[in-house]
Amino acid sequence: MKAFHAYDIRGVYNEDFNKEDAYKIGFFLPELLSTKRILIGRDVRTSSPEIFEYLSNGIKDAGADVYDAGLCTTPMIYWLTATFDFEASVMITASHNSKEYNGMKISKAMAKPVGYDTGLSTLEQMIKGEIKVNNNKGKVIDFDKHQDYIKFQRKYLPKDIGNLNLTIDCSNGMAALLIKDIIGDNHNYLFDILDGTFPNHEANPLVPENVIDLQKAVINNNSDLGIIFDGDADRVMFVDEKGKFISPDLMIAVLGHYFLKDNQQTTHVLQDIRSSKAVSEYLNKIGNVKVHTWKVGRAFAALKLADIDAKFGGELAGHYYFKDFYYSDSGILAMLILIDVVAKMKAEGKTVSKLIDDIKAYANSGEINYRIEKKAEAMEKIKNHFEKTEKVDKLMDFDGYRLEFNDWWFNIRPSNTEPYLRLIVEAKSEELLKEKLEIINNLLKEFI
Repeated sequence: MKAFHAYDIRGVYNEDFNKEDAYKIGFFLPELLSTKRILIGRDVRTSSPEIFEYLSNGIKDAGADVYDAGLCTTPMIYWLTATFDFEASVMITASHNSKEYNGMKISKAMAKPVGYDTGLSTLEQMIKGEIKVNNNKGKVIDFDKHQDYIKFQRKYLPKDIGNLNLTIDCSNGMAALLIKDIIGDNHNYLFDILDGTFPNHEANPLVPENVIDLQKAVINNNSDLGIIFDGDADRVMFVDEKGKFISPDLMIAVLGHYFLKDNQQTTHVLQDIRSSKAVSEYLNKIGNVKVHTWKVGRAFAALKLADIDAKFGGELAGHYYFKDFYYSDSGILAMLILIDVVAKMKAEGKTVSKLIDDIKAYANSGEINYRIEKKAEAMEKIKNHFEKTEKVDKLMDFDGYRLEFNDWWFNIRPSNTEPYLRLIVEAKSEELLKEKLEIINNLLKEFI
């Protein structure tokens, strides 16, 4: 089955997996995670009800109970899993992917992610086995805890954001289910009706064309900040008051203004291997921190965050993780914390664009994708070339390669979910960035 990946189970529904696969996954999940009760939530995609039905039937036939959380965001399922002591949960979603996709994000006790290396590979083999229906069938139990979750999220609502003019794009995704109950309806909202066909734009804020409506609205509304969520609301991204998209890794640095207030002890922070050097440099200016760099994806980040007991962390893809959220990511929680910072900055006369200018210190290529079959060979060629021609100050080799030099660095890594090789280059000047990009592009020509 093509749908098993490093972070989750995901693919085009009825091509990469189907309802029979969902049933088998459900049947073997109780055995995989040694539990008799499994929490299930789902997004608004048109295929989610069918997947829920067959996944639930499998779980019940295995003799376990299904706790139905209904429509919800992915972070809500993480919170419910840990708060109510579930040993297993499934969120039915394909996150930011287009409408024909769907999938499952599986968590175990304390909302720890189940990735390919921590259980999905075993599950992939288990579903090939024989199914023997348990004589003591399980049942479906209603588990509507939306108000509990809203109450928890509202704890982070800033006391005074009356001075902020916000424009919020829900992307017709799951943020629309909760956002107004958490932050109120007196803001400028775009695409705030739940619709699993995503009629206005795909629910992927990393694609520039999907942010255009928000950028225009921020200018038209004279907003201080634009906010956009992905399909399941585990990711959030931002646009400044000038309508300019903010690279999500830079917002890790902004979070420092909230978490590093008068910190005497060292605060541990996590970033992914693609993050700008500006993030750690800025955090070190404003507080006593130790910034750790790790692999991309929640399956790795959440576990690492817990391992190093980091207070917060983030990724270039717009995931932000919090110790007080069971080391998991939440788009809405990140928004609440960041608008608290922005509100205080505005009271001091500082705009979002000025704050980001203070952080951003390098020319950055952004993530460039190359469709390449021989990913490993291409990566080795790039790495070997620069090891021979320049003095490497630092080498990271745990998620592709990140090589750092005196005045520039690059990360080249294979996608875990798509047939791409991904590259980011950052340098102290636009001229140096252009020079290094040209060299890398020439080296990659034989593989494209």
